[in-house]
Amino acid sequence: SKKKGLSIEEKRARMMEIFFETKDVFQLKDLEKIAPKEKGITSMSVKEILQSLVDDGMVDTDRIGTSNYFWAFPSKALHARKRKLEELESQFAESNQKKEALQKSIAKSKIGREDTKERAALLKELAALRQKKEQLKTEIDKYRECDPDVVEEMRQTNQVAKEAANRWTDNIFSIKSWAKRKFGFEESRIDKGFGIPEDLDYID
Repeated sequence: SKKKGLSIEEKRARMMEIFFETKDVFQLKDLEKIAPKEKGITSMSVKEILQSLVDDGMVDTDRIGTSNYFWAFPSKALHARKRKLEELESQFAESNQKKEALQKSIAKSKIGREDTKERAALLKELAALRQKKEQLKTEIDKYRECDPDVVEEMRQTNQVAKEAANRWTDNIFSIKSWAKRKFGFEESRIDKGFGIPEDLDYID
């Protein structure tokens, strides 16, 4: 089956991992080599993902001579994320208050009245505010994805999964070795009989 590609938020989180884990400064060409190899981010999407992180204040950039350099440290990223979250949550609260006020106005306008132009306008504004509310929720979730703590938790989870996969691979190799010694089976026959892929190997 075809492997599912990474989502934009997964790519953003993995890109931040590169900066947090290395605490180094990179040029775009460096990241276009490192990201595909170490984080599974296609080289073609590196520039777009990097720019989105720069735009959101998660990654710093500066031009030195003719080259652009990029860096990000967990402490700054955490502060930037907190500031953005506070800003978004403030907007979210304001939208909620305005929505509640509009709902009360709509309820009041319905008492003993037919539909009016004012009510239609209020309903339209309410719908727009609900849409804005969903957009703000999405923005908040996006910044949680780039939380250094979340990135570290993802890294640890991935490491546990990798170790488990390699442990089972080691078990399979051990059983294959035992079967060859015990019964004189050829390795290809064992693979075919038990549905073991020919290219089975440890995960780096």
